[in-house]
Parts: sequence; C-alpha cells; structure tokens
Amino acid sequence: MTRSYSAHTLPQRKQSWHTYSVAKTLDTLGTNPQTGLDTESVNQRQKHYGPNEIEETAGRSNWEILLDQFTNIMLIMLIVVAIISGILDIVELRNSGTTKGGVPFKDTIAIFSIVILNGLLGYLQETRAEKALAALKKLSSPRVQVIRDGKRQEVDAPFLVPGDIILIEAGDTLCADGQIIDGSHLQIRESALTGEAHAVDKNTLSQGLEEETPIGDRTNMVFTGTEVIQGRAKVVVTGTGMDTELGKIAEMLQSVETEDTPLQQRMTQLGNVLVTGSLILVAVVVVGGVLRAGWGLLQELIEISLSMAVAVVPEGLPAVITVTLALGTQRMVKRHALIRKLPAVETLGSVNVICSDKTGTLTQNKMVVQEVETLEGNYQVTGTGYEPSGEFICSEAKSSINCSRYGGLQALLLTGVLCNDAHLSQEAGDWTIIGDPTEASLLVLGGKAGLEQSALEQQYARVGEFPFSSERKRMSIISQANQTSDRWPSWQSQPDDDYLLLTKGSPELILERCDYYQQGQRVQPLTQEHREQVLRGNNGMAKRALRVLGFAYKPLKQIPDATEADEAEQGLIWLGLVGMMDAPRPEVKTAVAKCRAAGIRPIMITGDHQLTAQAIAQQLGIVLPEDRVLTGRELERISQPQLEQEVETVSVYARVSPEHKLRIVQALQKRNKFVAMTGDGVNDAPALKQADIGIAMGITGTDVSKEASDMVLLDDNFATIVAATEEGRVVYSNIRHFIKYILGSNVGEVITIAAAPLMGLSGVPLIPLQILWMNLVTDGLPALALAVEPADPHIMERPPFSPKESIFARGLGFYIVRIGIVFSIITIALMSWAFNESQQPGNDPESWKTMVFTTLCIAQMGHAIAARSTTRLAIEMNPFSNPYLWGAVIVTTTLQLMLVYVAPLRAFFNTTVLTGEQLVICLLFSSLMFVWVEFEKILLRVYRKIKH
Repeated sequence: MTRSYSAHTLPQRKQSWHTYSVAKTLDTLGTNPQTGLDTESVNQRQKHYGPNEIEETAGRSNWEILLDQFTNIMLIMLIVVAIISGILDIVELRNSGTTKGGVPFKDTIAIFSIVILNGLLGYLQETRAEKALAALKKLSSPRVQVIRDGKRQEVDAPFLVPGDIILIEAGDTLCADGQIIDGSHLQIRESALTGEAHAVDKNTLSQGLEEETPIGDRTNMVFTGTEVIQGRAKVVVTGTGMDTELGKIAEMLQSVETEDTPLQQRMTQLGNVLVTGSLILVAVVVVGGVLRAGWGLLQELIEISLSMAVAVVPEGLPAVITVTLALGTQRMVKRHALIRKLPAVETLGSVNVICSDKTGTLTQNKMVVQEVETLEGNYQVTGTGYEPSGEFICSEAKSSINCSRYGGLQALLLTGVLCNDAHLSQEAGDWTIIGDPTEASLLVLGGKAGLEQSALEQQYARVGEFPFSSERKRMSIISQANQTSDRWPSWQSQPDDDYLLLTKGSPELILERCDYYQQGQRVQPLTQEHREQVLRGNNGMAKRALRVLGFAYKPLKQIPDATEADEAEQGLIWLGLVGMMDAPRPEVKTAVAKCRAAGIRPIMITGDHQLTAQAIAQQLGIVLPEDRVLTGRELERISQPQLEQEVETVSVYARVSPEHKLRIVQALQKRNKFVAMTGDGVNDAPALKQADIGIAMGITGTDVSKEASDMVLLDDNFATIVAATEEGRVVYSNIRHFIKYILGSNVGEVITIAAAPLMGLSGVPLIPLQILWMNLVTDGLPALALAVEPADPHIMERPPFSPKESIFARGLGFYIVRIGIVFSIITIALMSWAFNESQQPGNDPESWKTMVFTTLCIAQMGHAIAARSTTRLAIEMNPFSNPYLWGAVIVTTTLQLMLVYVAPLRAFFNTTVLTGEQLVICLLFSSLMFVWVEFEKILLRVYRKIKH
C-alpha cells in the first residue's frame, strides 16, 4: 500500500540512494513494488517535485549582447568623436551655410559606420547560442512504462515522480534515476555519464554500497540518459529532473562562468592604454595651444583633438583580427580541428596543460588483443585496430610463428572465432564491426592467423548455446564436430563425439571447470602446478591492464538441454588466456613528446580503472612507473586546497565523476595553468565549459559536449589537439606582427597631428576621414597579408607564453613607441618643409596636408615589407613566400595615388593634386621608414655579436 505524505514529509531530494537496500529505498519513498503509487500520491508529488525536466536559467538576450559591444572604451571614444564632429558641422553650417569638406557630416557618418561595423563583428562572434542544456533535455525518453494504482500504463517522462515503479527493457533510454528492485541479465551503457563505452552489468543488491562508490560502480542504480543494452528490470524512481545525476551536470553547466579569452583581455588592455594616452596628449595639445595662441584657436584645437582621437584608435584592428582568426579556423579544419568559437583559435596558443580523456582520444577505442598465453608458451600479437593483419611473436624465441603448428594455440583461436556473436567486415577499405568490441577483437585475432569466420561457421555449424550472463560470467556454444577438418587438433575423440562445447569467459571460473589441457595434438591432465601457472599468467596480464578471457572446450556425444548448462560445462579442456586492451593510438606517443618539448603538460582524466589508466599513460610517456595515480575515491576525501597542491604532480586520474573533472580543471586554473580539456560524454560538459579551451570529440561526442565546447576534434585524436595548439601559436604570433605594424603607424599619426599646432602651423594636417582611410585601408590590407605569414619552424620548441602577459610584452610596446617616434620625425620633417614651401607665392597653400597624408600612407608600405621579420633583412627573405603582402602593397599604393589624382575621390577626401616633384619628395621621405627598420636589424646583429 502507498504511504500518504503531507507536503512537509515527502522524501527529501538527493539522498545517497545507492547506499540503501531495496527495502529501505521503497520504505523511504513510501511506495509498493507491486502496485506502485496511487493517483493521489502522484499528484501530490508532482506539485512538490515539479516536472521531470532539466531547468534552464535565462542567459543574456541578443539585445544585451549587442549593447555590450558598444561598452568598449575605444568605441565609446569614437562615438564621442563622431558626436562632437557632427556638432561642429552643425555650427559651421549655421555660420557659413557650408562645411570645409563640402559634404556635411561625412566624418560623423564614416566614424559611426566603423563603430557599427565593429559592434556587429563582436555581436556575431558572441551570439552563437549555447545549446548544451537543450541537448541535455533530448536525452530524456518521451514515454515510459510505469505501474500506478496496480496497473501497468504508459506516461510521458515529464510526469514521473520519485517513488514511481517503472519497467525497462533493451532499447530503452532511461528518463529518471532509480534503484533496481529486480532484473534479469540487465546491461546498461553509461557512456553518457562515465565516458566509458563498455556496458555495465546491473543487478539487485541485498545491501547498499559505500557512500564514496563512483557512479560507474553503482551497479544497483540506473541513471537518466543511459541506454538499456540487454535484459529487463523493475526500477523504483529515486530522482527526477534536476535531482538526477544528469540534473547535477546541468546545474554545474549553468554555474560555470565564462571569462574573456587572453586575446579579449589584451584588446581591452590595449584600448585602455590607447585611450588614456590619447586623452593625455589631447589635454597637452589643447592646453599648449591655448597658452601659445589664446582661446581664438579653440575650435581648431578641438578639430585637432578629434583627429588625434580617431588616429589613436586602430579602427581596422577588430576586422583584421576577425579575418585572421577565421583564416586560422580554415587551416585548423584541414588538420581535423573545427573551431566553434572564433577567439579560441588564438587561445589555443596559450595552453600549457591538456587534460585528455583516455578512451578514443589517447586510445583507438577499439579492443585489440595484445597477448595470448597457453601452457605451451606466451605470444605477443602485433597489428592495430580491426584490420586482421599482424603476427604472433613467441615471447621466448622473439620470432614470428605459424599458429597452425601449435595445437593448443590453434584450438584457442578457433574457439575465439566460433564462440562469438560479433561480425567483422570490410567496407570501402575500412574494417568495421557489428556487435561487442571484445568479441570483435577475437575475430580480428583469428583473422591474423588466417581463420575466417564465415568459412569456419560452415565447417562447425552452431547447434546450441548457453548465453553469457553477469551471474555465469561465461558463454558456451555447441557446434557440430568436423573430424575431417585439419583445423582442429586431435582430442583423442571417440567415434560418437559428434559435437564440441566451446567456452569463453572469466579465466578463474572457467579454470575451475577444467580437468585437462591441450598440449600440441594431445590432451593432458591438468595438475595443480598447471593451475598455478595459469593464474600467474592471468594476474600478470591484469597488472599490465589487459582485459583477460579464458578459453576451454570439450567433445560431446549429444546436444545438452538448456537446463543442463552447469553440468555440461564441467570436465573442460583448458586452452589458454587472451589479453586485450583498447590500445593507444600509434601517433599519440609522438604527440605527447611534442607537447613536452613545447612546454605543455599532458594529463589523463578517465572513468576507467586505475591499472588500465596507469598502463596506457606509461606507454604514452605521460607518467613514469613510480608516479602516483589519483582515483575518484581519493578525490572525494580531499579538499579543494589539497587538490590544488596535488595537481602539480599528478598526471593521471582514474574512476572520476563529472564533479571530479570540474574540480580538477578549477584546481589547475587556481595554479595559474591555462587548461585545454577534452571530452565526449554528457559528463564532460561542465568541465569543457570551465576549461579555457573545451575540446569535444567529433565522432563519439554527444551533442551536449559539442555545444559546451570551443573546438571539436573531427578525428577524435589527441595528436590533432597538438596540431591545433601549434596553429594557435602561429595565429598569436601573426597578431602581434600586425599589431606592432598598425600601432606604430597610429602613434606616428598622433604625434604628427599634435605637433602641428605646437609648431604654429595653420589647420589640421589630417582630417578624421583621411585618418579612417589610413587605419582601415593603408594599415588594414598589409596587416591582413602579415596575418598569413608562414610559421616559425621552431614555434613548438619553446614553452607557451603566459596568457596573462601584456600585449606590449617582450619588447612590442617599446617597438611601437620607437617606430611611432621615427614615423613622426620623418613626417614632421617633411611637414615643416612642405608647409613653408606651400606658403610661397604660386603654390597651393593646402598642398602640404596632402603631402603629409601621402607620406604617412606610403611609409607604411615600406614598414610592412620590413616588418615580416624582426631579425632577417628583407633581401634575405623569399619574396614569394608571402605573395599576399606584395599584392597588398601594390593595391594600397595605387588606391592612395587615386585619392590624389582622381577628381571625385580628391574632392571627397579633401586632397590636392601633387606635382611630380612633390610626389617624388613624398616617396623619398617614405622610403626612410623602410631604411630605418632594416638598419635596426643590422644594429641588433652587431649588438648580439659583440655580446657573445
């Protein structure tokens, strides 16, 4: 009978149900395993617990994201400049009916256009909606079989409540957490929660489990989002909605706060420095101008200040960075890495820790037999994946053998192929499996010895079987004995032995049922010494993290009845052991070594067992044999500050839960590590979102993990992460290249504009529209070309640069200031001469401004050519290694000359026609920039030679 509860006495949420016996769980939930809950109790609980759904907290709206783009300090300054420029145009229109440029508000319109463009670029990068929680919701099955009011009925998953009795069977996706009341041969794939592909045997336990038991070992519980592979069960619902293990993951996912990437932080810092410096310089110019010439020049000083403000902001920089990151994503796709969030391209270059899952990323996610042992000898097996090609190497002789000459080995391989429900096939050159990966590995093993499944099944037709179960821990088949076949060794059979019983399963349990063993072509009695030898071999394989199966057979005179399995499986003939594992990917060991050379520390975080994790990590060079492995149980016992100490030395974590992964990432970040985290299951989503770079698996990854990630590995390969990290370093290096190129010019522009009133020159040398042209076109096109400069071949032979380093670090700030001063000296010298020359009778008094504009633009072309390398001279570099740069220089120079000599453009940009002599002078002054940068490189070489 269902117990009646008041609203205040309903069972508490989130109890440690796995520690309870079934009786205690049923009593606590006040439910009956035969009749279930009554309608009144269901209604009461639905009101109390709410719908069985994942709840989603509201994030920023699209409008909020768009408005946030215009809180950038550089864009705010440009908006203010545009408004003031518009006000000045209004005043001038009222006073004189026209403006200096002829077209009113063109500066205002141009500046606002740039502001809107940059805002939209930022908005488009941020509005990729986070769909991880939506993907989580899809994991719930829409309908479920439930017992209520003593009747079996079907209800929608959202209406389930704790205490409901549900019925599950093969093919179902679970939509609530629960404890098993009773079941039969139940196997559940929990890869969505644990990350491990193997199905887990589930059963009823008379006693509860320990509190600290990891999710993967809670054999008395079932969880939302997991799949029933085999069997059936009656389950009492213990948790729904956000009270499930899946709900905990959703809660963690929503609690993770995203931070700006290093590049975004550096761009914020850059904006603060530029705006602050600009305001200080504006104040100096206005105060100095007023003191020198009085308040009469205030409007002109304001115009100069506006030009300086526009000059200091690199308007083209966001677009150049966006295009550079987009080009980086294209290169990464060619290396099997798909970038979901654009800033992640550069962020990869700062990674100094890669936390990787084991299964499928470090390993092949394919069970492969590594070792076979009979009482005749031990044999290593070569080959990778599911391709049935490889050799059997005798461990003693260290040489390849012919399996058909070894009776016990041949019989073992035949048993592995025949006692098997999997299938191996080749499609389009690739070998694929249908069925259990463990059984498939035995087919591959047989294939390496020339044993083909379909041919053998015709010779030894299956006529009966005793299926595998978690209780029996073995599987047997009965096949017709083919005594004319030369495949099977002689077993001293009797004429009426018409059948063979072939068995595989737990080595210890099968060994107990054996009285004989196969030695060559003969059958010998199995002694205690032989048994101890087998057990030593089994233990040795287990210590090497191999999954071990035992094999045996015996001849039969007749087919036993299905109820006679236990009797039939006695008096067996022992054949041997097979050890298999999900082997490491061949290329990963090299990738791990490359990581270490690049100052990146690889860490394995897995839900698999400790011995398996340690063995794989040792093979790949992630840990040494004496290094410590931290397990989920140990993580439960230590505090977060203790974990922050442990992460400095521990590189392998085994049997971990979703909370553990999140804690590990947070602890590493507390130690100032910049963390990339890989994952494929639902359980990985919170850690993927918390990590500085979340990396999901493209082949095996769930939608949840992909939506929570920054990058998706198209081939699920650890080596691809290392390749993507290299691309990230190249992108950051090129970003620094063009930032120093762009900002060197901007500093030169600002100083030149500021110098004009201080030198007593009349008018503003550069109007905002001309400055926008320089910042967008003259700077932008060559900067894009510098963004595709080939990578430094030694880029992965140094540690990553700190993600917290300033954008001006490692001499970049000094370079910008130094080059800006040189720019300004060259331009001011020209400006002084050109101004005096233009004031002579017969000359255009405004021509000096066009000469300054042209000189600054052309000088940047020489700077771009020289800026390709900080050490090599331009003549030492292959001119064809970056043809885009030469194209950008030619196009930009042509466009600049069009502003001077094409009448409509000349009128719009307020330029004047330059004479041939004036143009040559501009070109000569411009070339000095190229000469200076090259001269610096020569000086640097001389300095280094003297120093060494």
